[in-house]
Amino acid sequence: MAGEGVTSQGCRVDLNGRVALVTGASRGIGRAIAERLASCGATVCGVARTPEALKETGAAIATGGGTFDPYAGDVGQGDDVSRIVEAIDAKHGKVDVLVNNAGITKDGLFLRMEEADWDRVINTNLKSAFLFCKAVGMMMMRQKYGRIVNIASVSGLVGNPGQANYSASKAGVVGFSRTIARELASRNITVNVVAPGFITTDMTNVLHEKIKTEAKERIPVRRFGTPEDIADMVCYLVGPGAGFVTGQVIAVDGGMTA
Repeated sequence: MAGEGVTSQGCRVDLNGRVALVTGASRGIGRAIAERLASCGATVCGVARTPEALKETGAAIATGGGTFDPYAGDVGQGDDVSRIVEAIDAKHGKVDVLVNNAGITKDGLFLRMEEADWDRVINTNLKSAFLFCKAVGMMMMRQKYGRIVNIASVSGLVGNPGQANYSASKAGVVGFSRTIARELASRNITVNVVAPGFITTDMTNVLHEKIKTEAKERIPVRRFGTPEDIADMVCYLVGPGAGFVTGQVIAVDGGMTA
């Protein structure tokens, strides 16, 4: 939410003393979220497939005076998720904020889609949210506090040709999040979804210029969003001012789905 995160006057959301776990923190939206939370005072635990992938995120956070711990693993594998969460628990004793951002695409018309491409996208985008929410949710239940934000996509709200697996995974994230928001609310744990529209990332950079132009014409504000636009919204939702916001799906898409 513009103005609620980092501004030229500094961060307006106080996350000092909080421990945040961000998946897919090596680049794009995940990196922007990790950097934003760290700049607001949180100790950020970033997850990616390899330690090397997290070096730039860690360096940027360190330069800004923040604290970053890297953790490597496959977010779609239960053993890896358990190992990562147990290591964070052993070091920090808690997780206050969970942001499930890890995601991939394997696009193609569904009649030609390989089963392996379906499974990999579902595991990375949807199963990972279940695994991390379950593992971290147990910790949050004990401490009677938590903020969970799951990153979906407008493709999970309206569908997108060529993305049956991706759209299904992100629609699943929405339904899953709304359900666990109800289950966890009594323990002071909020669960919300941020659904980005067209955001300038590695995924959109590879698009043909004609496709980009056509996409912008469908967006009322006539531009793509930035990873920082998503980080602003996440920062608000995990901050102290959003304690009465839960079970919501917020599209950050320049009005595309209005």
